Amino acid sequence: MDLYIYYRVGTAQAISLFGKIKGVQAMLQARLGIAGALKRRPGEQDGLQTWMEIYPDIPPAQADAFSRTLAQALADCGAADLISGERHVEQFEDVAPCA
Repeated sequence: MDLYIYYRVGTAQAISLFGKIKGVQAMLQARLGIAGALKRRPGEQDGLQTWMEIYPDIPPAQADAFSRTLAQALADCGAADLISGERHVEQFEDVAPCA
């Protein structure tokens, strides 16, 4: 399973949020062995940037633990205070070929 999480951040909060998210991702990789990526849509609109966190190849057996650990880490570091609006979480899985 792959997780794609996108949200908006004010340009003034971007540097602070970047450090927090990269810290969370480093912890997730060290603790659970899942490396994340952080992307940003080019440009901004109304002083907001759109960011996306990507967490590929989460083993199904680790999915619940990963989601809980991620949510707790984000709460602990105060990332939600720097995000404008909601974090949108989407799950995708590989398409299995038909037999």
